[in-house]
Amino acid sequence: MSEWDYAMSFLLGLTKLLLIASTATILIIWYFYMETGQCASPPLHRIYDPMPNVTYQRKSCSCPKAYAKLSDYVNKDNFRDIIKRRAEDLKKYQIRKKSILNQLLFAPSNSPLQYPIQGFIVIPLQKSLIPGLSVHDVQKPNFQVTLSVSSGVLAVEDLQEKDKVKGQGEKVLSISVSSLQSLNDLLGRVSYRSTVYSIKSGDLVHFTFGQYKAIFPIVIRQPTVPVLYDLGEDITSQVTVTTKTFLRYPEVNRLVNSIRTFYKDIKIIIADDSFDKQKVNGANIEQYFMPPAQGWFAGRNLAVSQVTSKYFLWVDDDFVFTERTKIEKFVEIMESKPELDVVAGSVGSNRFSYKLNYEEGDEEGGCLSRVKGTYQPVPGIPNCFFASIVINFFLARTDAVRKVGFDPLLKRVAHSEFFMDGLGKLLTVICPAINIGHKHDGGNAKYRTFRRPPKSDATNKLYLHFFKNHLKCMKW
Repeated sequence: MSEWDYAMSFLLGLTKLLLIASTATILIIWYFYMETGQCASPPLHRIYDPMPNVTYQRKSCSCPKAYAKLSDYVNKDNFRDIIKRRAEDLKKYQIRKKSILNQLLFAPSNSPLQYPIQGFIVIPLQKSLIPGLSVHDVQKPNFQVTLSVSSGVLAVEDLQEKDKVKGQGEKVLSISVSSLQSLNDLLGRVSYRSTVYSIKSGDLVHFTFGQYKAIFPIVIRQPTVPVLYDLGEDITSQVTVTTKTFLRYPEVNRLVNSIRTFYKDIKIIIADDSFDKQKVNGANIEQYFMPPAQGWFAGRNLAVSQVTSKYFLWVDDDFVFTERTKIEKFVEIMESKPELDVVAGSVGSNRFSYKLNYEEGDEEGGCLSRVKGTYQPVPGIPNCFFASIVINFFLARTDAVRKVGFDPLLKRVAHSEFFMDGLGKLLTVICPAINIGHKHDGGNAKYRTFRRPPKSDATNKLYLHFFKNHLKCMKW
């Protein structure tokens, strides 16, 4: 054999060897891919965790010099006991308000998993099919999916003997099949049933397929029965006028007369905690006598508790109805924007409105400040603006205000405190074009002694905010 022939033979053998090695490498890679669904270099989403170990601790809020430090108003002799009781009650409050649905979740990228991310609501202890469960665009010789929950059980409905399902009716459900079509058929029949009765809670479903993981929420909620109000045909069936009076019978009688000038038949409710009682005469007037000097918010609670109409109009006893006091306009706004809870007007030239800025803070408490102004205009309603606090002349949704209530511990000077308790619960707006008159005569000498309470009243109020509202400081 010549050197040329030898060289050619060597090259041919080397080429065959390289072809065999390449083919073997390709087969190994293909097998690995089909078995695991991934390449030798794993994609970034392999390390994805839908519920990472990320904790958000509440941060302490700052109290500038202008803020009142509320711990200064706590009884020093019982300071430690009060702080302990406050912390214990906060924990109980948080238990009532917390939900597993508030946990931070991340959606996976480039995932073949399909699942409901919002709107899946189930009735406690009742079985419901989980909508939209499926796996997409994956080629594998076999498929295994695991679903797990913590407050309920999972099952595949209409399960056949051939179906390979483990954990039927348990917290962890595993499905093993050889085709994607069979997998999705079974996933389309997966049901959930909660096992812990709660009227408002949730559960998290962990959905695992190979290296792919996802978590989605289930809302567990007891349906509520609607509470509807028949508006009837006129303003008298839609609105009740409410007020609270104390030692000011000339003023409250003047108010009633002004109401009757424009609204002859509308119901008027008066809560009265005066010392020497006097009857306020007139048709369709309900006057409720209270023990003397029970206080401003106790009277408000009583008056609102007796309202049977959809809305009530709150007025002070020294207000006066005028041509600009249009209750119908209030109702028109409320009916056009059903999400609203309180619509206020203006009193004389006073367009009182504030925004509340609240930071939750840490275990020391939150920080609250009141800033004059409004948030933004109400879409579709000219000259109306969103606010946190409005003046004492407002139309309110009866059932919404009852859920917040007026704290009877606030007896003498209180108004903004109601809106503080209603922050995040009442959607409030001010529409200054709707106006009522105000004739502030100052009242009699006895009334003025209650109207201007001693310094201890302000001190007690600050302590109340410290404990009840879990505040560290506030600026009013």
